Amino acid sequence: MKDFTKNRDIFKDLYGDMMEFADRISSVLGCPITIEDGNHRLLAYSTHDDTTDQARIMTIIGRRVPEKVINSLWKDGIIPSLLKDEAPIKVDAKHDVGLGNRAAVSIRKNNEVLGFIWALEVNEPFSEEAMDFLHFSAKEAKNQLQQLQLKKKRKEAGHQEFLWRMLTGHYQEESEIIENFAKLSIPVPVVFSILVFEFPEEINREVERFISYMLTTTQKVHCFLFAIDQNRLILFTGSNQENDSAFSTYEFIPYFILEMQRRFGVEHILGASGNLYKSLTDVKSSYEEAQYTLKMKTIFPIEMEHIRHYEELGMFQMLEVFASNKQRTVHPSILKLKAYDSKNQTELLHTLTVYLEKDDNPNEASRTLHIHVNTLNYRLKRISEIGDIRLRDPIQKMSLFLDIKIEQYKEFLKNTR
Repeated sequence: MKDFTKNRDIFKDLYGDMMEFADRISSVLGCPITIEDGNHRLLAYSTHDDTTDQARIMTIIGRRVPEKVINSLWKDGIIPSLLKDEAPIKVDAKHDVGLGNRAAVSIRKNNEVLGFIWALEVNEPFSEEAMDFLHFSAKEAKNQLQQLQLKKKRKEAGHQEFLWRMLTGHYQEESEIIENFAKLSIPVPVVFSILVFEFPEEINREVERFISYMLTTTQKVHCFLFAIDQNRLILFTGSNQENDSAFSTYEFIPYFILEMQRRFGVEHILGASGNLYKSLTDVKSSYEEAQYTLKMKTIFPIEMEHIRHYEELGMFQMLEVFASNKQRTVHPSILKLKAYDSKNQTELLHTLTVYLEKDDNPNEASRTLHIHVNTLNYRLKRISEIGDIRLRDPIQKMSLFLDIKIEQYKEFLKNTR
């Protein structure tokens, strides 16, 4: 390799030309170079002969690092090391994801990672001098990437304003929405859904960077637009194909929650999705459905533990409507059990609630109540007698279950006002 001290001026007179920047690093190190932004999207790559690997080829073709490569680098601690330290590191080959031996360094501004430089090993391992030059190159790349960061932030601000206009029903005509997609150079999805994630605290700048990273690197959904509202993340996701097997919010919601915890330590996130729609004037409807599903998950955490989509709510979709009906009266059996419990300091209504929640399974219900199954059977007999309830009647049980949930819903709203 050339003497490092002779190459200090190699990046002079470069004004945002990242391809030329990559080529100049390559000319010094004598190997293929790839430069990515902080979310592993391809920014530039040097020219190369036949000496390359499958991961680099797929990155150049797809304009971003394949998700399987990113996941492997996270699992092996490579990306965490690059995020933590500014010094270059050597990466051993990972043949299962098509990755050859290479060196990598993060491009940083203070503690913020703006991007990465990857150098593919060709004939021999990188020397200490080569690693020093890679470190020097990363510092020089900082100024180049800062200009790109400013452009990106201005672009995202326009995207978020457009999304909020759709979420609030600002547009009345489909053609007007499509026109704005074209202005922003965003492809129009054939089908879409709104996803809402609720974080335990307000989303700060650091967590926002984590979110941007996850949305950019995942290939489980296509996120066209996103916005942040205090502690909520709102995603406009969709597909350009009507029956796209790769588009699955069912897979993405738990994946996003789990990886935010594993990779960044952000816990206790709730996620929900509205229905899938084709007409862009239905964005507001999907958004309201996602918010309603989140509301149900907050009020009924046990019943809604595995529910993530509005369509899965079943009769809970109508709970708010039933609760707001002023002509509705409480089921007489519930009133009888409430009165008996109040007078005798018993918990028959709670026992009935748990029994119905456990789908009439006496073993599960008794375990939840911490009582013997014989004690449960005795209580169920008393519940039938006092409340005049036929526990073998599915219609009556359904009616009772619904009324119990309506009362719980109203009690929650009363306590949160």
